Amino acid sequence: MQKRSFYVGYTLASLLAAACPLSYSHAESTSPAAHFATTTATASEAHTGGTLRLAAQNSGGTLDPQVSYISLIKQLETPVYDGLLTFPKFSGPAAQHVIANLAETVPQPEDGGRTYRFILRPNLRFSDGQPLTVEDAAASFRRLFKVGSPTAGPYYSHIIGADACLHDPAHCTLAGGIETDAATRTLTFHLTEPDAEFPERLAWFHAAILPASTPPHDTGNTAPPGTGPYRVTHYDPATGMVLDRNPYFQEWAHDAQPAGYPDRINVTFGLDPEGEVTAIENGQYDVMYEDVPLDRLGEVGSRYAKQVQIYTLLLYYYAALNVQIPPFQSLKARQALNYAINRHAMVIYHGGEAVAAPLCQLLPQGAPGYDPACAYTKGASPTHPLHQWQAPDLAEARRLVRESGTAGQKVTIVAPLEGRYAAMAMELRSTLASLGYDATVRSMTQTVQFSYVQNSDNHVQLALTGWNADYPSASSFLQTLFACASFHPHSDNSPNMSAFCNPDTDALMTRAATAALTSPEESAEDWAEVDRALMTEAPAVPLVQIKRVRLLSKRTRNAIVTLNDEILLSQLQVQ
Repeated sequence: MQKRSFYVGYTLASLLAAACPLSYSHAESTSPAAHFATTTATASEAHTGGTLRLAAQNSGGTLDPQVSYISLIKQLETPVYDGLLTFPKFSGPAAQHVIANLAETVPQPEDGGRTYRFILRPNLRFSDGQPLTVEDAAASFRRLFKVGSPTAGPYYSHIIGADACLHDPAHCTLAGGIETDAATRTLTFHLTEPDAEFPERLAWFHAAILPASTPPHDTGNTAPPGTGPYRVTHYDPATGMVLDRNPYFQEWAHDAQPAGYPDRINVTFGLDPEGEVTAIENGQYDVMYEDVPLDRLGEVGSRYAKQVQIYTLLLYYYAALNVQIPPFQSLKARQALNYAINRHAMVIYHGGEAVAAPLCQLLPQGAPGYDPACAYTKGASPTHPLHQWQAPDLAEARRLVRESGTAGQKVTIVAPLEGRYAAMAMELRSTLASLGYDATVRSMTQTVQFSYVQNSDNHVQLALTGWNADYPSASSFLQTLFACASFHPHSDNSPNMSAFCNPDTDALMTRAATAALTSPEESAEDWAEVDRALMTEAPAVPLVQIKRVRLLSKRTRNAIVTLNDEILLSQLQVQ
C-alpha cells in the first residue's frame, strides 16, 4: 500500500503570513526539508549532554506503553520502548517503510502470508539490567490482551489464539499463535489469515517489548522497564516527568533507535500554551508540546521564525456521535449535524487556511485511499458528493431533524478543556441549538476526557476529540475508529467512541485490507469506498485537518521530524 511521510516542510512566511497578516522575512525553502536547516546541527557541531526542558499543559495519564493512547506519552516514550520493528528515526521519503528494530531483519512472510519468523538481536537488555529474551517478546503480545490494550482487537486479532484471548483476556495464551526458540532467539507468529499490515502493526507503539514479569494490568504512574536510550525515573501527573539515560543501552541500529543527545529530559506539566511560548522566548524551556496559540502566531513568525517547526500530520478533529443512544441513534439526526456544521469556522479556530483545512470525510488528505468526496455540504448528498466542502446547508439539516423527531432533545458535548477545543465545542453547541436541540458543553482535562468518552457506561452522546494515525494507512482511521472489533463496552480503552458496528461495513474493510496483499491500487479504491459508506452512516462529524506549529528555544539544535514520531526528543541537542 502506498504510504506518505507525515512531514511536509513549509516556509514560515508562507504559512504564518496567511494565518496572521503581519510582515516579516524568512529565507525561501528550496526543498521539503529546508525548514529544518535552521535547527539541524552538522556532525561537527553535535553536542551531547545537558538537560532538555519540555513544557506541556497536562500529563498524558498512564505510562503503560501497551495501554496509553495519548500522543504526548507516545512522543515522550519513543526513546524508552522498542518493538520488533519500527519506523525509521529520520525524515524523508526513505522513512516510509518499517525497518528492523529489536529483530535482526524484517522477515519475508511465509505460508502465503500467515507466518512471520523473527530473530532477536543478541545482547539486548532492559533498563533494569535483565536480558531480553524471546519469552519476554511472546509474553508482551499475550499481555496486550490481558491489559485490554485499545488495539489488541483491531491490530493483533489475526494471531492464532487471539479470539480466545479477546473473550477471556486473563487466561490469554495465544496457543498456536506464537512459538519461541531460545537457542536460536527465534520468535514465530502464526496468523489465521494474511494481514498486509502486520509489519506496520508490529512497529506500532503498543507492540513494545516488555519484561515477561510486567504485571498483567495497567501500570499507571509506573513505567515498565524498556530497552531504549532513556528510562522514566520520575513521574507525577500533577507536576512533571523525568527521563534519564538507560545505563544498559548500547546502540544496535542508529536508524531504528539512535542513542540520545541530552543526558536528561525534564518535562513540566501545568503551563498553558501562552505560558509555554513566553517561557521558551525567555529561555526557560526548550520545547513546547502544544501548538503555538493563534494570537501568538504573528509574534512568533516575525521574531522567532528560525525556532519554529511546522509539519503536517495525518491528524484531524471530529465529533464522535454515539449511535446507540438518543438523539444520534437516528441516522437523520447524525446527517443533519454533518450538514449544519460550519467547517470554515473550525478552520478559523485553528489559525486559518495556512495551517488548517475543512474536512468532511473520515480519511484525511494524504492518507492511503483518500478520495475527495464531501457528502455533507450545500448542494451535495451521500449519493452525489462534491469534490470539497462549500458551505453549511441549514435548510437540509433542519428538514432532517424534523423528520427524525429528535428536536428539543438534550445533547451534552463532552470536550477537552485544552487549547482550541473550547471554541470548537461552542461552535458545535451553537449549531445544535440552531437545529432545535437543548445543547450544553461539559469540559474536562484531556487526559480524563479521552478515557471517559470511550467508556460506554458514561453514555456520552457527543465526544469532541481528535485522531492521529497510528501509522500511515486507511485502516488506522477507519478500522480503529469504526470497526465492530474496536468497540469494547464498559472499557476506557474503546477507540470506537461512536459505538458503531455495521457488519456490511466491516466486510468492506476486510476486502480492502485483503486487497492490499496483491494490489495496493485496488486496496486504495476499496478504502475510499469504505470512507464513503461510513459517511453515509455518519457515525461522526469530521471537522478540520491541521498542521502542527511548535516553538523551540534558541539553544536547541538538530530537530528531526519522523514519519511516525513527530519531533524526536532524543535527537534534540541543547547548547
